[in-house]
Amino acid sequence: MKDKTIDYILRTTWLAVQKMYNEEAAKFESTMATGFTLLSIDREEGTPSTALGPKMGMEATSLSRILKTMEAKGLIERKPNPKDGRGVIISLTDFGLEKRAYSREKVLTFNEAIKSKVSEEKLNSFYEVAEVINDMVLNKKIYNQND
Repeated sequence: MKDKTIDYILRTTWLAVQKMYNEEAAKFESTMATGFTLLSIDREEGTPSTALGPKMGMEATSLSRILKTMEAKGLIERKPNPKDGRGVIISLTDFGLEKRAYSREKVLTFNEAIKSKVSEEKLNSFYEVAEVINDMVLNKKIYNQND
């Protein structure tokens, strides 16, 4: 892989992980996006809808579709935000909590499988590189945004 570009490795690796998670989720009539959303919602307090998109790194329109489907399946419910009358809190239902536990189990299994094959030192290097890439992209440090 050393002759591949960094973005190619990131993209192909992520697509493989996404496919794996979607195959697992499909066994339970779900998707990776649903699982990720379930894991991003605070299981006790719920999460303000306006905070969920940024927390997940998603655009509002994509998240809106996912939430609509999740609500129709009985995984979440929307409640008025007591701290902001204009806002909505997304809360997990009992069924959503069940599916969240399943999603969490799958994520932890993936993490443990990788940790069993990769040294702690190499994992720490991976985390550091990912953090640098994320920072550079989010803070527009790669391309001159005035071009």
